[in-house]
Amino acid sequence: MRDILKGEDSQVAEVVRIAARIDPDVLLLTDIDYDLTLAALTALRDVMARDGPEYPHIFALRPNTGLPTGRDMDGDRRLGGPRDAQAFGYFNGQGGMAILSKYPLGKAADLSGMLWRDAPDNLLTDAALPPDLQAIQRLSTAGHWIVPVRIDGRTLSLMAWHATPPVFDGPEDRNGRRNADELRLWTHLLDGILPIPPPEGPFVIIGNANLDPLNGDGRSKVMAGFLSDPRLQDPGPLHGRVTVDWPEPTPGDLRVSYVLPSAELAINGANVHWPPGEAANKHRLVWVDLTLPGRETAQGPAPP
Repeated sequence: MRDILKGEDSQVAEVVRIAARIDPDVLLLTDIDYDLTLAALTALRDVMARDGPEYPHIFALRPNTGLPTGRDMDGDRRLGGPRDAQAFGYFNGQGGMAILSKYPLGKAADLSGMLWRDAPDNLLTDAALPPDLQAIQRLSTAGHWIVPVRIDGRTLSLMAWHATPPVFDGPEDRNGRRNADELRLWTHLLDGILPIPPPEGPFVIIGNANLDPLNGDGRSKVMAGFLSDPRLQDPGPLHGRVTVDWPEPTPGDLRVSYVLPSAELAINGANVHWPPGEAANKHRLVWVDLTLPGRETAQGPAPP
């Protein structure tokens, strides 16, 4: 809140500048801290509106990042550390997600409370986590949300998530396993084998998977297989592959952020926005321009 209101923070300024440049109708932000009344998100929205898009509809839920467990999750014989939370975080709500929208948002479904052990066909068994901790460990890092966007009487479902990096662990590959299962949760949802039904109608899977289908750490084959799902469209050839600029030699430039429309949506364009000069954030904004089914007019496609 301080950084937003003071107006001198380079990352905040870059977010505002890019929002004004791209002018997205719906914007997902990851790694934004959460507060109960969404005061910081509201302040950021108001700053954006001065020279850029106006977002009357905002949404965020409490993330698992920094959410205390009261247990020694990392085995260092101390309590209250950042790795003792449901997902890494120095304080409750650090590094969550938020949605800003020009269109009304419906009631969201939240999968963030699902235990990792309850995810179908999970990889937890060999992740070196004792049974008593498996009984409380959630799967989602920041969260898994299904948020309906109401557009001219139609509904577009946003399936948003931000997964753990598949690194910063040991040979048990706990983070790599969790990262893969966080991605696979969307497949389970579309397969109809979760406690909640898949969204009806068109959807967009959007977020930071922290996983490249070809390079880097993590289970790349899981992402490659996910991108080949016929229920999805991968606009990767349109917007290029790299979405993050990490220092060389490792991990380097990777594709980790995705906007994946369902098969029935028409893709008009897509890209990754690379601001000129040195950026304040290593991640880049990924955008996809879509037309909903049934929005065509006698003069041709309606504005997306």
